[in-house]
Amino acid sequence: MKKILSFIVCATIATTVGTRAHAEEVTVKEGDTLWQISKEYNVSVDDIKTWNDLSSDIIQVNDTLQVAEEKTYKVAAGDTLWSIAEANGISVIELKNWNSLQSDTIHIGSELIVSKGISKKAAANITKTTNSPNANNAANSQNTNSNATKASNTTASVPNVSAKELTVEATAYTAKCNGCSGITATGINLKDNPNKKVIAVDPSVIPLGSEVYVEGYGRAVAGDTGGAIKGNKIDLHVPTTEQALDWGRQTVKVKILD
Repeated sequence: MKKILSFIVCATIATTVGTRAHAEEVTVKEGDTLWQISKEYNVSVDDIKTWNDLSSDIIQVNDTLQVAEEKTYKVAAGDTLWSIAEANGISVIELKNWNSLQSDTIHIGSELIVSKGISKKAAANITKTTNSPNANNAANSQNTNSNATKASNTTASVPNVSAKELTVEATAYTAKCNGCSGITATGINLKDNPNKKVIAVDPSVIPLGSEVYVEGYGRAVAGDTGGAIKGNKIDLHVPTTEQALDWGRQTVKVKILD
């Protein structure tokens, strides 16, 4: 994969004299998908594909991806917080919060974060230094609620009715075949995990990495693609050839959970 370096990004951002962009990068691990990475870093899949010159949603283990831009501005003589904020389309409050400034005083040569597209991880670090204890307690409560929701989703045998539902044509496949690597498009090793429930999808219909509930199959991850899997078609991974033949071709309902 082509690795996009920070100076290339810098060359494309010239809206404010003295600004520069720092790229935040992540190394792809087994099971990672663009959709999962985009959620973790609070950016869009399209942004990640643009920043990394990707023509498809398929990524490989150990690839290095640029996942965020942090644009900074070097303070020059005569600058004020107001003039810097106005030039970058942000508010003075945002500028002060992002840079942990307690007053309107700035110094020549200082670098200030001026990007709206700061990554979620970087923003979280800044928020810790600027938010009040009550805000931190609210964040902790939100995390607790989020964990409780995840636990509830994990233990539920059938998803709630609010999940997006599709009617699809479903076939089945096994990784135990001559010439099959057993490695999915998202890096899942099905030969090492023969009982893992994975479906091959058309990413334009069901996002890679999303959790789904398939009628007659159960909860699974959309972790693979296939040349014949286009539109409302899916291919279910099963441990054996016999199970694949038993499944055959069925019309089923799929609920996209996350």
